Formats: sequence, C-alpha cells, structure tokens
Amino acid sequence: MTMSNTGGRRKPPTIHDVAREAGVSRGTVSRVLNGGHYVSPTAQEAVNAAIRKTGYVVNRHARSLITGRSDSIGFLLTEPQEKLFEDPNFNVLLRCCTQALASHDIPLLLMLAGTEDERRRITRYITAGHVDGVLVVSSHSADPVAEELRQAGVPLVQCGKPMGRGSKVSYVAADDRDGARDMVRHLLSLGRRRIGVVTGPLDSPGGVDRLAGYKEVLTEAGVEIDERLIVSGDYSRASGEAGAERLLAQAPDMDAVFVASDLMAQGALTALRRAGRRVPEDVALGGFDDSTAATESTPALTTIRQPYDRISNEMVRVLLAQIGGEDPAAVILPTELVRRESA
Repeated sequence: MTMSNTGGRRKPPTIHDVAREAGVSRGTVSRVLNGGHYVSPTAQEAVNAAIRKTGYVVNRHARSLITGRSDSIGFLLTEPQEKLFEDPNFNVLLRCCTQALASHDIPLLLMLAGTEDERRRITRYITAGHVDGVLVVSSHSADPVAEELRQAGVPLVQCGKPMGRGSKVSYVAADDRDGARDMVRHLLSLGRRRIGVVTGPLDSPGGVDRLAGYKEVLTEAGVEIDERLIVSGDYSRASGEAGAERLLAQAPDMDAVFVASDLMAQGALTALRRAGRRVPEDVALGGFDDSTAATESTPALTTIRQPYDRISNEMVRVLLAQIGGEDPAAVILPTELVRRESA
C-alpha cells in the first residue's frame, strides 16, 4: 500500500500500483480485470500476482459506471420473513448460492418480499438496475413478482418448476414426481396399504407433482385412491401437524403417511405421538427434502433427498449464462430415497 502525506495513513492500492508492480501498462491491467481479452498468458499471470501482492481490490462502483452492470445478484424470497428462519431449505439454498457466486467474486443480496408493500419496493429496486439478475425462491407459484421482473427484462432463475409460464422462465428443480413415487413404493414394500399423504401447496408444481407421484404408484399397485387419505399443507410444521390430525380423524386405519416436506413431517410426528401411534410400528412416516429437520427428528426421518448443492450451483450457472446473453433454460435434477428409522 502507498502512504498518504497526512497522518501516515495507508491508502488502498490503485490500478497504477498494480501496473507498476506487474511491469505492464494500466490498460493491460484494465483488460485483465474485465475478462482478460487480448492479454497474453504471461501478462495475465503477472497482473494476477501483482494484485495478490498489493492487495488491490476492484472498485465495483467505478466498474459499474463503465459496464452498466452492478456486479451483484439478488436472492429473492417471496415468503413471509419468518419462513427464512423456520424452513431449513431456504437457509441451505441461500448458503449454497452464496458459495457458488463467491467463486465468481459476485456478492449475493438477500431480498425478502412477503407482503404486497415489500414486493412493490423490491420490484422497483431490482428493475432500477441495482442487481444484474435474480434467483427467485418461493413455495407458491402464484408469484406476481417473478412475472413482473420477467416482463421488465430482468434475468432470473426460479427454484422449482413454474406453473403456467412454459419455457419463458429459467428454472432449476428436483424431480418431485419421481421422488414421491420412490417414497410411496418404499412404503408399499413395507407392507403398508392405507397410506395417507400431506401434500404441499396445490398452487405450486412441487405440491401438484408430489401428489401425482403418490397417486400414480398406488394406482400401479392396484390400491384404490381414497380421498380421505389426502390432505394438503403449506410446508410449515404446523400444517403437517394439522394435516396428520385430519388424516387420523378421517382414516383411523391409516398405517403409513407420506408428508411432502421434512418440516411438515416433524409436525405430523407430533400429532401421531399425541394420538398414541408409534412410528414406525403403527404408522410408517416418510418426508421429503432431507433437511436438518429429518436428521434431528426422533426417530430420524426416512425421506427423499433434494440435491440442494447441485440445485444452487445450477441456478447460478443458468443465471450467469442468461446475463451473458443466453436463452432461458430448464434443469431437472434427480432425487434419492434416504432410509432411516421412521419407515
């Protein structure tokens, strides 16, 4: 670092310091910082070594004035704020997306838009160009923010398959239907035949697809679909508890239940215990996600693993490609059955 003439305080290194240390022109340093185009490998290595030695940090504000980009990405959660802290899946996605962007030296800005006022403010902020693109996470498909951003030309990628927007929106999703099929096959393999389900929100593709997978496997196995064994939830612990109570009241002979998220399955476990039902002896219990809720439950939950690290990496990859000019893309990733004590 260089020293100022007042008080001996160190000034941060500049692009001129990097150029002097590397023995190249300021223009060469600038080209390296903007992607390394038309720079020899030797000069690029010299500049990178000089950056490390001097401790130079790019002035993002100055760069954005030149490039017209913010060099930042938004992580938009269109759910009530408490969901961020209750549902472990949101935290895992946030952490993994942050790590994936860190390898590109791009910061991630967390944005919460669970109310109408918050949605209006966040939409104005994003469309004003404060971020280059958005990773959208929501439990529901009826999300006007994503559609408004798409119409405004903002690059975005959704976590989960959107409903009703066809191929116009990029998304990355786990194979919800196939995961549900694997879980119900497993419960049938245990000899269970009165299998209930607590679905996710039925205005979301995940809720619809997991219910469809449940019905498909029962039909293939020759088990009649009993509507008394089907209730819906909203992925919260409370809705899982309420859903299991309804199932027990409507179908007291239920011997297994597939719950469409681990957090809801925790709630279902509470309801089953209160009713005097042993898990898995009386009622086998299966979840979905393989979150910390599954491993912290007693008994630990048999569940369907969503590959959140891969989902996050793919969301970042697809979004950066879209920012770079590529067309929207869709990625569906396989799930995996994880067997534990509950079923």
